[in-house]
Amino acid sequence: MIPQLRVWHEKYERVGLTIVGVHTPEFFWEKSYSRVAGPVKAFGIRYPVVQDNDWAIWRRFGIRAWPTAILVDQHGIVRYRHIGEGACQETEAMIRRLLAEKE
Repeated sequence: MIPQLRVWHEKYERVGLTIVGVHTPEFFWEKSYSRVAGPVKAFGIRYPVVQDNDWAIWRRFGIRAWPTAILVDQHGIVRYRHIGEGACQETEAMIRRLLAEKE
């Protein structure tokens, strides 16, 4: 999923897409800053990545599996959710649709 997120960030950031990666650790040793910052740099991730060590974001959005992609519209409403890998074409189509919406 990370390679596709990098592509979407490059392609759509200038027209309003904001990607925020959320690292919710499965194991206690994944909670340290270096366990997140190192891979972010190594994978060339240029969008923000937050650490969700207390699982607050995970619970807020009702996430139950890694990876989960969620698209939130300009009003803060969850409009799309995909659990697992794949569905890149469907996800990108929804990104384009949401970006095309006007207030």
